[in-house]
Amino acid sequence: MEHLNEYLDFIRTVEGIKSVTRTAWTKTGRQESTAEHSFRLALLALTLIDEFPELDAKKVLSMCLIHDLGELYAGDIPAISNTDPLAKSKQEYLDICRIFQILPEPKRSEFLSLWNEYNNCSTPEAHLVKALDKAETILQHNQGKNPPDFDYAFNLTYGASYFKGDPRLEELRSILDAETNAVIEHTQEKENHHL
Repeated sequence: MEHLNEYLDFIRTVEGIKSVTRTAWTKTGRQESTAEHSFRLALLALTLIDEFPELDAKKVLSMCLIHDLGELYAGDIPAISNTDPLAKSKQEYLDICRIFQILPEPKRSEFLSLWNEYNNCSTPEAHLVKALDKAETILQHNQGKNPPDFDYAFNLTYGASYFKGDPRLEELRSILDAETNAVIEHTQEKENHHL
């Protein structure tokens, strides 16, 4: 393998994504890492991919694994923070170019193309990964042991547009919204019980 050392340098570099935390908590109350999110997103996609036979499965899984690598240096910026999306996108692009620079061609261009495709939501595969990215986050929010002031209602609108227009994704969203509403109701009951 001609470029094995460069490939290993890339893998060594992205190890840092295991230490980047997100605004999501596991069911034990530990903050989730970006690597854990990307892993479960890829597993979710792998589990559902047969429902989308018209899509390129390798492309879907590849996007799942690289979509958040741009958080390696600047960290995860929570969607709820209302950060300037243009500034966030520009920073992530600079960071992803820095990461992919380690790779030789044509792998560098292949990964950058996939990352751009995902971020621009320019293909059906990217659209699915965008929807599943939101779905995995919502699942984690609903499943996690979150801080007392956690805003579960945020889930009800988060990324909703990515689920529209495809009955399979609309069904998934309906299940997630029902789950979120049940969590909200349960949380309110617990709060009222403690009053």
